[in-house]
Order: sequence, then structure tokens, then C-alpha cells
Amino acid sequence: MKKRTCLAILSSSLVLVAAEDVSPSEKLFAVHVKPLLASRCLACHGDEPNDLKGGLDMRTREGLLRGGDQFEQAVLVPEAGRDSYLFRTTTRTIEDFAMPPKETDRLTEQEQAWLRDWIDTGATWPDDARVAQIQDTYAEGVRVSTSKALSEDWQNRRYDAQKLWAYRPLQGSEDVPKKVNPIDWFLDQRLAEVGLEPAPVAASHELARRISFGLTGLPPKSEDLATFESDYTQDPADAVRRYASSLMALSHYGERFASHWLDVTRYADSAGFANDYARPNAWRYRDYVIRAFNQDKPFKDFVREQIAGDEMTSGEAEHLIATGFLRMGPWEQTSMSVFKETRQMWLDDVTDSVGQTFLGHAMQCAKCHDHKFDPVPTRDYYRMMAVFSTTQFADRDAAFLERETLANFESSNVWVKAKIAAYEKQQEALSTKINRQRKQETGSAKIGDNGLDPGNEASLARMRKNIERHQLELFRTQPIAFSVYTGHTIQRNHVKGLLPPPAKPWKKGYLENDVILAGGNVYAPSDPVIPGALSAVESLGNMPTSAFPMGQGKRRLALADWIVDARNPLTARVLVNRVWSWHFGQGLVKTPNNFGGTGDAPTHPKLLDYLAIWFMDQGWSVKQLNALIVSSKAYRRSSRHPHSVRWRAQDPKQELYATFLPRRLTAEELRDAMLHASGELNPQVGGLPARPDVNVEVAFQPRQIMGGTSSVYEPDRLPEQRNRRSLYSERLRGMRDPFLEVFDQPGPDDSCERRETSTVAPQALTLFNGEEVHDRALSFAYCLLAEEMAEGATIQRAFQRTLARPATKEELADCLAHWNATTAEESEKVYVAKTYPKEMTRTVMAEKTGEPYDFIEIMPAYEDYQPDLQPSEVDARTRGLAQVCLVLFNSNEFAYLD
Repeated sequence: MKKRTCLAILSSSLVLVAAEDVSPSEKLFAVHVKPLLASRCLACHGDEPNDLKGGLDMRTREGLLRGGDQFEQAVLVPEAGRDSYLFRTTTRTIEDFAMPPKETDRLTEQEQAWLRDWIDTGATWPDDARVAQIQDTYAEGVRVSTSKALSEDWQNRRYDAQKLWAYRPLQGSEDVPKKVNPIDWFLDQRLAEVGLEPAPVAASHELARRISFGLTGLPPKSEDLATFESDYTQDPADAVRRYASSLMALSHYGERFASHWLDVTRYADSAGFANDYARPNAWRYRDYVIRAFNQDKPFKDFVREQIAGDEMTSGEAEHLIATGFLRMGPWEQTSMSVFKETRQMWLDDVTDSVGQTFLGHAMQCAKCHDHKFDPVPTRDYYRMMAVFSTTQFADRDAAFLERETLANFESSNVWVKAKIAAYEKQQEALSTKINRQRKQETGSAKIGDNGLDPGNEASLARMRKNIERHQLELFRTQPIAFSVYTGHTIQRNHVKGLLPPPAKPWKKGYLENDVILAGGNVYAPSDPVIPGALSAVESLGNMPTSAFPMGQGKRRLALADWIVDARNPLTARVLVNRVWSWHFGQGLVKTPNNFGGTGDAPTHPKLLDYLAIWFMDQGWSVKQLNALIVSSKAYRRSSRHPHSVRWRAQDPKQELYATFLPRRLTAEELRDAMLHASGELNPQVGGLPARPDVNVEVAFQPRQIMGGTSSVYEPDRLPEQRNRRSLYSERLRGMRDPFLEVFDQPGPDDSCERRETSTVAPQALTLFNGEEVHDRALSFAYCLLAEEMAEGATIQRAFQRTLARPATKEELADCLAHWNATTAEESEKVYVAKTYPKEMTRTVMAEKTGEPYDFIEIMPAYEDYQPDLQPSEVDARTRGLAQVCLVLFNSNEFAYLD
């Protein structure tokens, strides 16, 4: 009779075996015992063959039979589980021999039973290939029963049916007339229902600024503005389409949409926490995102590459770089932290990040218990986490691409090497001093009796740490991808440098147990799970149940394919809602990261679904979606309604789009717009992070790191290196740029679904008094005067470059008067050229003694630092015009888009 076999898992390259061909001992070993030994035993008895605790090698059956220094062959007695010390030590019934030794790692009764039963059935030990086959064979049966159980799990609980809208299938609309923008068709119906007329179209200069900032994050160029205004008088709709198309052809388009995406994915150039180590190659992920938007990469490919690029192809550089997404959150492993815990922190983080980013669903609410408001049982959370349990960190060789920007590599290395050399010189001198002056300490010796200053030994630790940190920065210019690989988990007790992938990913380490953690506690494993996704999407969304591989299969690729499946009701909805929010300041769902019960319901559900289906029909093209949105009448409306009282009464939540809601420029747009106006903006696309000037009180303050104090912040040497778009500014988790922070740049630790806009006093003070703003105003004035125009024409040009319109007669008169007055004031002042220190004395507290001590910080960036234009370099007339430019930078019209 033909033997029954399990269904093949198409996404796995493994060949499944007949269930009847698997002995009980083989099944126990493959499914339970091998993962158990790997996770609880091999750290001491296998991962380091030259340092086996007790001489016991648990990597093979032969090693267990051979025994160790204490137990000899009694460690494993096949068919005698209760007599084998391998089992008995786990029950803690042998004095002085409790294994694993830590109480927090103690085996549960179920785990002890698996071990005992495996030994009783012969202690069979199949090779790795057969283990993988067996694991996938038995996964299928569990998968079917689990899927059914999950459906019953959440369907037996009560949920508000209206809040389950996101899980239901997309609903198309056959009623949208052809040659009508569907956005206007849906929005105008809602306006008609409440009897509210839309606002008229915006002025051409307002619309030009709106479109330019919306698609590139920069002001319109003067020549483009003139062309647009001319075309707009003839055919407004066609002018908008052509202008938008020209902007989306620029590299700046990719930069703008990358900044949105990097908000969601939490991009940063450092790891955060106690050491805040550099992530020297993270910049390549940032540039990957820019390229993806500029190339209009289909969003479904964009998703697959970020989640599973390394599983899609073997070593393709672009795909390796893309998976940097999985490592964007803060993470650290020091000798003072427990690997098991930090590993679990990352698993929690990446599970939640994927849920929020692509599915509009925060996952961690289901970590400890079934979700209270959404149909997401705890089992779903751990099924999705199981997708990532074979994902490991790696900094992988990835050749530079022709389209990558490799500028400033030499200057970067020069500065880093100079910083290292300065520390090494100080380290050598201090070590010599310590060895010469140290006195023999006795039990009664007091602090200072050893002949050393309070900070001598602390400084040695500080120097060592900073040398380590800067040596890591040298890898910025190497062809390395901040990436991942699929393989066994390898326990690491201290990570302070790059992590190369192992030659054989499945040889060393262990396959993690995919289980539910009771209460979210990593030390409380309970029921086993298999990799999977959100069961409610399949049950409510009529999406076919997907099979996810186990063992050595490509789990992440299976998840990525599930996410971008056209039948998945979440993914396209989430993306079109994000793009909508990036243009209108709020989404059709106002909580872009949360489509669940605690998030907002869509204001226009039919429009959302129509756009989601349309988007997929257009090949998942973000550029075409942008073109559809900006060409709509809704996007072109004025921000001022002619009947404001009635408008506010009939649309109190301002969600019907009768007007365009004005928004303040983001922190980065403010800085970039000033650089654009002053003519200082370096338009280079991509490349190493830039180090712009930062307020010196922040730059030079001592920043604590574990074991010492980090180096001071030093800007790039040349203005053209510093004055790049803010997107390229180095993002350090441990030190924020105060200018960007005060204007609500989000921190990089949490996913930002929507930029907040606060109004606080420090913003006004920063814009009026900040050194950054004064530098831009002075350079702007110098740039204007270089054109050698009449004073009135100079003021008009200033208005065009800042506000995209000419000055009114009254504004012109006021600005000319202010220019004359401030020129007279400036003629009475004398400015001295600013000097920059090449070293500075810093004071911190010694960790052991609590006493303050001083040390010298060498700052090689200032050896040949070239500052921006300074007041001492220009005349009073230029400085007077700079005061006019400062007023324009402080105007609401400059800071806001109408």
C-alpha cells in the first residue's frame, strides 16, 4: 500500500519524509530534544570545543556516550532515561549537579519528559538533513490544527464588528465615472451629503510651493515657478500634472519619500543604549530607500526585499542592503546583559516593527495575552515571531553599486584615523605615567595614596572605549551591508564590532524553540507554535491559509509573500493611507500604524479601498499614486474657505477635505529651505552621513557611555560637506540636533506614523536667535548682493526665494526701511573673526571615586576647519540685509504651506 506523505511546503527546498518512516525517538529528537540541547546546553558543552565544561561534549551522541570528567558513560544510558545523568541532573535530584545551573534556565516538566522519553526510546540521533525533513514533516499537521484553533480562538470572543473593517476584503466600486479623478468623485459626494461647498483653488504660487515641498521636500526653483504659473493660467489641471511629473523625475523626489519611510522604520546611524555604538554601514540602507522611490520600485518588491532580500537571492548586494530594515531598531549586547534577554528584545522589536510598518498593526499588545480589542491571539504574535527565530545579525560583504555615491570617503577616514591616533598617543603617555607612579596598595590605603590622580585609571578606560568606537567608524567606507542571514542562533556575550556571517550558518549554534512565552517572560516557555501570520486576515479576509516553512526553510520570504499577496486586505490599504497622509497631513485613517480596534476608523472607507485596488492594478507604483493625488481638485484647494463659520460647523474635525489643511514645514524642510534660499545647499544625493554644525553647548557637552565619556561631536571640515540635506545628517540616538529636535523631528527609537507639530516658545527663540539661522541669513544676503541688482529688485528676489511670490508695495517699503536702519546699526559694530579650538579641557566625574577630573580632548576636525561665511568677512550693508532675510525666515508664510 502506498504510504501517506504530508503536503510539500512549496517555499521550502527540503524534501519531506513519510510520517510512518519516522520513529518515536527520531521525532522526539528532531522536534524537541535537539532544539532543547542547543538552547540550554551547548553554550557550555559544545559551542567552544576547546573549553568544554566538565569535559562533556554534547554536540554528538558519541560525545554523550563518552561522558565527561565526573560521570563517564552514565551521562547517557540508551533505553534507561531515569538512570541517565543527562535526565537526572535536569530534575535537580543530584546534589551539586543541577543542569542547567541557572534557576531561570531550569527545564519544565514537559521538557524533562521529552528528554527522558527520547532516551527510553533509544536516544536516536539522526543527521541534520533528516532532522530538518522531520521538523517540516510534522509542522504540516500542527499547522492545520493550529489554523483551525486560531480561528476558534478569536471568533469565540466578542469584538465590535465595526472595528474589524481592516481585516475584511477590499471592496471595489464600479460607479466611478471615467475621466474623473476618483479622489474628487468620492470626496465631493461626502461634501454634497453635508451640503458643504469646497474652497476655491489655491493661488498658483501657493500650489507651486505645496507641490514642490510635497514631492521633493524643497522650495520651487524660480525658473520652474515662472513656467508653472504661466502654464497654470492656461490649463490648471494639465499644469499640475506636468509640474508633478517633472519633480518626480528629480533625485530629490526619492530623498523626500525616503525621509517619510525612514520615519516609519526608525533609521539611525547608531545603536542607542549605553554605548550607542556606530552603525557604520547603515547609510547604505538609507540610500537603498532613496533609490527605490526614485526608480519607482513596485512596492510589493520593496516589501519583499526589506523583509527577505537575503532569502530571495544569494548575496545580491542590493538585497542584502535592503534587509537593514530588520535591524533599524535600537539594540545592544554588552557583557553586563544576558544574551537570551537581548535576543528576545530584538525578536519582540522586529515582530512589532513589521506589524506596524506593513500591516498597520502594533503587535506587542498580544505579547502577554490575547489582544483585548483586536482578533489577535497571543499565539498569532508568537507565530509571527517564529518567522524571525532563524534570522541572525550579520555585516555582510556587499560590493558597492555603480549608482551608490562614494564621495568623501578619504576625508572621513582621515578624520577618524586622526581621532584614533590622538587617543592612542594620550593612552601611551598615561600608561607610562601610571606604571611609573603607581604605588603598592594596601588594605588601609586611601584614594590617592597610589600616586595617581583621581581620573587616571578612568581615563584609560575612556580612551580604550573611544578607540574601539572610532575604529568601528572606519568600516563606513568598506563594501559592507548592515544585514542579516538565516541560520542557527549563536550566543554572543559581548558585541562591540562588526558581525561577519559564519561560513556554515547551520553548523554552530542552536535552532530556537518556537514557543509562547507565558506573560511575555523569556524564562517561561509554554506551548509550541509554528511560523505564521495573522489568522484573522485569513478568516475574515477570505485569504487562503498560507503554509510557512519551519526548520531551515525560508520563513521570512514566506511572510513577505503573504504580506504582498493581492488578497491580503491590509498591505495596500496601509500604504495608500501613508502616502495620503504624507500629502494631506492626515490619513484617511488618522492612525497609519494602527488599523486595529484602538485606531481610528477610515473617514472615507470606499475611497480607501478604491485607491488600494487601483494602486495594485497600477503595478504597486507609488509615483502613479502620487500623480493621482496631487492632480486632484482636493489637493489643489485653498486652505482658506470663503464661508469659514459654516465650514467649521459642518466639518468640525476637518476631515472632509473642503479645504487643504495648512501644515508647518518639518524640521528638516525648514533647515533645507534656508540652505536652498542662501545658495549653500549641496545637492549631492546619497553617501556617507554628513556632520553639520550643531550648537556647541550640545556638541561639547560630556556624553556618558558605558565605561567612560564619548568623544565630543565634531562637524565636517568643509561647508559643502556640512550643508547637505538634513536627510543625510548623521543620526545619533545618544545626541539629537537641538534645531531639528525643537521643530519636532521624531526620535529614532519608535516608529513615527505621523509628524507632530507643536508650538512652543523655544521654536521662536531658535528661529530668531539661533546661530544656524543667522548663518543662513548672512549667506543669503551675500548671495543676493552678488547679483548686483537695485535694492528693490534685491528685496523682490529675496521674497521669491523664500515665499515664492513678489513682495507687495507695503512689504517692499518696510523691508527697504529695515535694511537701511540695520545697515546704520551694523556700521557701528566691529566683528572679530571667530576662532575654533583644536583641543578643549573637559570635566567629568570619576566612576570609582565620584571625584571630578579634567582631561584634554583633541579635535582634529578643527585643524583646517572652514567655517560658513562670518560677519567679520562682510560689510555693514550685507549684515543689514541679513536682518531682512532673518525676518523672512521667521515669517509664518515661510514656515507654513497653505
